[in-house]
Amino acid sequence: MKKSFSLRWLCICAILVHVQFFAQENLLPKVQPEAAGMSSSRLSYLDTMALEALAEKQVPGMVALVARNGKLVYHKAFGAANAQGEALDSNSIFRIASQTKAITSTAVMILWERGKFQLDDPISKYIPEFKDAQVLDSLLPDGSYTTHPAVRPITIRHLLTHTSGIGYGQIDGDPRFKKIYDAAGVTDLFTTEKITIEESVKKLAKLPLHHNPGDNFTYSEGLDVLGYFIEIISGKPLDEFFRTEIFEPLAMHNTYFYLPKEKQDLLVAVQTKEDGRWIDFPTTFYDPDYPKKGKMTFFSGGAGLSSTPVDYAQFLQMYLNKGTFNGNRILSRTTVDFILSNQIGEIWKGNGSHHGLAFSVVDDLGAAKGGKGSAGTFEWGGYFNTQYFADPEEQLIGIIMKQTQKVGGDETGWKFRNIVLSAIAD
Repeated sequence: MKKSFSLRWLCICAILVHVQFFAQENLLPKVQPEAAGMSSSRLSYLDTMALEALAEKQVPGMVALVARNGKLVYHKAFGAANAQGEALDSNSIFRIASQTKAITSTAVMILWERGKFQLDDPISKYIPEFKDAQVLDSLLPDGSYTTHPAVRPITIRHLLTHTSGIGYGQIDGDPRFKKIYDAAGVTDLFTTEKITIEESVKKLAKLPLHHNPGDNFTYSEGLDVLGYFIEIISGKPLDEFFRTEIFEPLAMHNTYFYLPKEKQDLLVAVQTKEDGRWIDFPTTFYDPDYPKKGKMTFFSGGAGLSSTPVDYAQFLQMYLNKGTFNGNRILSRTTVDFILSNQIGEIWKGNGSHHGLAFSVVDDLGAAKGGKGSAGTFEWGGYFNTQYFADPEEQLIGIIMKQTQKVGGDETGWKFRNIVLSAIAD
């Protein structure tokens, strides 16, 4: 009797596991392109584009994904995952770097919806070290610098829109800030060292700004500041808040700051070219293997996550669905609408896009020029050569992920987008 019960229980458990696995794998169910208003023959140009890029050594490998109307219509891997030539898999995990920013912005807005703060609150209200911000005048030969007081405080809205005046250290366009951040010991982007975002952000808060908050767009570590802000407001570590409030509800089961051991083999190597051949990218100011080694204590809200095209597509589909996915509401429809609205006034006037609270968004001018999608299409990319776009009017998502550094001549990003947009056939 006990044996019969045990067998029956094992069968039930197996069915439950199968059902759970099936549900996870089909949150964006795969269909023939024509069933979602796309052309199979036109999408096949993506295969040609990818194979040509591999032959021309533009990239060592890539995974491309296209979804329309909540259905997966294209998801393929090409090339190698590392310099040893192991084949890339469509479920491989990529460092998404700045694609982390939209997730951090979403987390901020989840807390905003709960009435925890106002967007135009000074960040110094929550992180006092940002009080009395200064703007850089001159960097002197001895490493000291002169400043003048900022005319207004840095707000949470400024941080979300990269208008705070904060810089970005190692990748900053102004070499003075690279020197200042390095001397101050600010952690840029990634690290295997034992440091927290709190420690790094408090160092950053004492440094000068590029310009007065709100005056211009300067790509910045503002989302790292907001990562620490999320920890303060929520009372949870950033990785835990992301997991419980975003990743689990959206079934993003392969998105992490630091990969568990059982998934580390899925991480794609960062590659570069040397004497015409692909090699694994060496350690520079960061170790490329940071997602699976080191102290694993630095949760960078601006650049720290690794993920898969499918996971990220589910996150973008939540936005196309006006805040819901997988039966869970992450944001209100009204919040999604104003996240995608112009939050920087005329700072990007004439560029064909504006910046909202989480993404760059194509405007009427950008749409009219072609190759970008409809007005309202939102987009961004990552440091290791990943790109995405989502077009609300066409209910279309395109994601292309690669892992390269210091490689010129890669045309796969714009070609991918052209081909995907031209494959709409309804």
